Amino acid sequence: MTQETIATGASAAPTQYVEVNGHKTAYRVVGEGAPIVLCNRFRGTLDTWDPLFIDSLAAQGFKVFTFDYAGLGLSAGEKTYDAGALAQNTIGFIGALELENVVIGGWSLGGVTAQIVMAMASDNISHGVLLGATPPGHLVKDPEPHFFELASKEENDFDDFAAIFFEPADQGSVGSAQRAIGRIMQRQDDLCPSVPADWAIDQLGREPQNPMFPSEDVLNFLKNTNIPILHIGGDHDIIFPVENWYALNGLLPTMHLITYPRAGHGPFMQYPENAATQIGAFIASTTKA
Repeated sequence: MTQETIATGASAAPTQYVEVNGHKTAYRVVGEGAPIVLCNRFRGTLDTWDPLFIDSLAAQGFKVFTFDYAGLGLSAGEKTYDAGALAQNTIGFIGALELENVVIGGWSLGGVTAQIVMAMASDNISHGVLLGATPPGHLVKDPEPHFFELASKEENDFDDFAAIFFEPADQGSVGSAQRAIGRIMQRQDDLCPSVPADWAIDQLGREPQNPMFPSEDVLNFLKNTNIPILHIGGDHDIIFPVENWYALNGLLPTMHLITYPRAGHGPFMQYPENAATQIGAFIASTTKA
């Protein structure tokens, strides 16, 4: 990897490719330092990450890797939203790049994927960072049906974006949504194709489920792991309510919870620099000498 590539910010980082499990996987990398691999959300691609968040993580001393799951975005292969398959895809990606002592991060569905990665490949994971994710097992608060209505639309407008990822009842949050979408749209070249809406919603389901992540094995892992884990959520997440993490207080020995006020399913886009700073402080303070 060249120094020019390393110095490039997220909005202009070139797309690179590596073979994972026999197919071409698209990825981008920003920064230098400890590797952090970010697993993407439902219908997410390389182009849906907030570049200010990525650049702010790089400023904290991380080498930030984002990638497209098999068959989605710019990656080849057979597409799926089975979380176990996504975890295997992620572990393969980490192995293909020969990354060690990885911080595994994940947003939404990617947060589910990251939890499975931690359980399956714990020897190579230093920390977990979950963004707007759901815990395994029974939920004390269900997702809101409105999310499934919005998620099934072929194209989402700004109001949909604000309703899913921010708090549309708060003007400050709406202003943050406007700034975030502006940053995301800065990239004009080498763009990913969209994830097909009908296919995606068929994988997720068209109505709330409880549990959303039915894995006793992963829940037991979280109850017994030594890996430090941070969850950053919004106080009004319409798909993965943060209350479900607080219901597990006392059961998850390494879980740290941060909840942003008047925020939705994309809290790190509302507070990108804050989130990166808090992630950096969390990892620095929980890293063994």
